[in-house]
Amino acid sequence: MRNIRRLFLRCLRLGHRRKWTKVNLLTDYVRYCRLCLVSLAYNSFTDSDVVIESLFEPVYWLVDHVTRWFGIVFVVLVIILTSSIVLIVYICVLPLILQTYSTEWICWHIAYGHWNLIMIVFHYYKAITTPPGYPPQAQKHVPSVSVCRKCIAPKPARTHHCSICNRCILKMDHHCPWLNNCVGHYNHRYFFSFCLFMTMGCIYCSISSRVMFRDAYAAIETIYSQTPPPTFTFRERVFHKCIIYLWVLCSSVALALGALTLWHAMLITRGETSIERHINKKERKRLLAMGKVFYNPYSYGRGGNWRLFFGVQTKLHWISRVLLPSSHSAYGDGLTWKPPSWIPTKQTSVLAI
Repeated sequence: MRNIRRLFLRCLRLGHRRKWTKVNLLTDYVRYCRLCLVSLAYNSFTDSDVVIESLFEPVYWLVDHVTRWFGIVFVVLVIILTSSIVLIVYICVLPLILQTYSTEWICWHIAYGHWNLIMIVFHYYKAITTPPGYPPQAQKHVPSVSVCRKCIAPKPARTHHCSICNRCILKMDHHCPWLNNCVGHYNHRYFFSFCLFMTMGCIYCSISSRVMFRDAYAAIETIYSQTPPPTFTFRERVFHKCIIYLWVLCSSVALALGALTLWHAMLITRGETSIERHINKKERKRLLAMGKVFYNPYSYGRGGNWRLFFGVQTKLHWISRVLLPSSHSAYGDGLTWKPPSWIPTKQTSVLAI
């Protein structure tokens, strides 16, 4: 009887231990999950900007993937719109110029129009086919100022990660969907030259066709205002609509692309990229509050910045490398930023970006 009692008490103790063991295991599991959640969602650098950026991460992901897949569509759209304007100029505008203008003006229009067209086509082709430049992955001794948190690789100065291309870009300015390519160290000059010459071409077409646009608009307006409407042939109606299409499209592109070109011209004058513009602005305000002055370490003066951007070493290069198609490469390797010998600079203490 005594042995049975001992066995019963032992079973009660074992059941009690097993019960509390399961509770302890569940408690430890809950604590472990809470620790994992806190370690993933919190750090000492968390602020409102980090929280907002985390909330908008799905939106950024969607925009990046849409831009990546629609890049080819944008390139095709640029080619179609540009080709349509060129066809209208050759079919509608140029015959009227040959019939009504003097010989001097005809020669000028033919020379300038074809030169502008060649510059647009050349720089757009080079901008979409030239890689912007990427940090070397094989070399171990790459001069860098930080490590990219997405590539987990050394990131040289002026290098930034492009979420659309999903890799780091040397001297990254921005990702251009109209090029389906990033604008970086090796194709920045082609991008700016394309914007400049495209703006000049649109302004040229708008000014050259302004009289024809007024006549075409007045002719189309009489169709809807007069009773009975004037009789126009099918060819005349198509001609009027093509002239209106040409003038409206060229004028709109000239305004929008002209503003973008002026913005990038200001950045080039300052020796900055679009990304560095925002970084330098914040750094300038921070140092100003401390009573200090910020110096851009990559600026070599207004003239020096333009010469370095276009690769102009001699006066003749302003013609051969700026006003004529030139495929010369950008100065330097995009990893280090030492001014060339043909650009006079003053050594000043600077702050790295």
